[in-house]
Amino acid sequence: MFSQENNDKNRDTLPQIDLVHLKGKIISIHDKKPLQSAHIINLNSVKGTITNNKGEFEIPAVANDTIFISYIGYQSIKLKITNDLLKGNELEIAIHEKVVNIDEVTIKSHKLIGVLVVDAKNVPSDSYSRIHINGLPQAYEIGSSYNKSYNSGLGAIFNPVDFWYNKLGKKPQEIERLRKLKEGDQMRNIMEQKYSREIMMDYLDMSRKELNDLLTECNYSGRFINKASDLQIIEAVLECYENYRAIQKGTVKKDIIHIKDTVY
Repeated sequence: MFSQENNDKNRDTLPQIDLVHLKGKIISIHDKKPLQSAHIINLNSVKGTITNNKGEFEIPAVANDTIFISYIGYQSIKLKITNDLLKGNELEIAIHEKVVNIDEVTIKSHKLIGVLVVDAKNVPSDSYSRIHINGLPQAYEIGSSYNKSYNSGLGAIFNPVDFWYNKLGKKPQEIERLRKLKEGDQMRNIMEQKYSREIMMDYLDMSRKELNDLLTECNYSGRFINKASDLQIIEAVLECYENYRAIQKGTVKKDIIHIKDTVY
């Protein structure tokens, strides 16, 4: 099987392969209407674009690239690019609406009376803040201490941060792709609008639960994990990775300084 890693190597070692601008149109499979502002991302080159008001897009690609297509309320798809798809014909890609199960919602009253001074005391405040580790430029959010209950000695030894740090350390290409996702206005704008975590899970080869566990171990609050955009989650994972690497190398102190809460 032709892997993304091999494909990227071929980009560097085979400069004679020219990029082709893949053209296409995204429509709804239900009513055939074009979908404006759908996200189109080349997972190999980490380049992205959005569809225009006619659902049309154009993105550079070579054979064996994988194109990720997503639109709010619709099922995301991955399309493997073949030589046949690059022959110049415009693609028409129909995607399905996503079936969403709505959980039960509980509405709680905070007994607000319309007086600002009184209401401010009745609205629950966040117990989260941001921390800074001496020697590092980044600051990240923390909540109250995360207490784990282990059912076995093996569970107590296992640490998700250690596991993913060691795993990602063997995959520098994936880390570099994450960095590219937050570089450039186009990719930053796309990732800032996304909340699905799909691209991150694809790059890191982890499930949503594994990603959430990793962020929890990195001392991010449940609120941040649930509400942050994909761009913020990418930055959080990279912060955690770089901070943990610096601590493992002994290049920073572990002194923690609390600063003003900036929870999103």
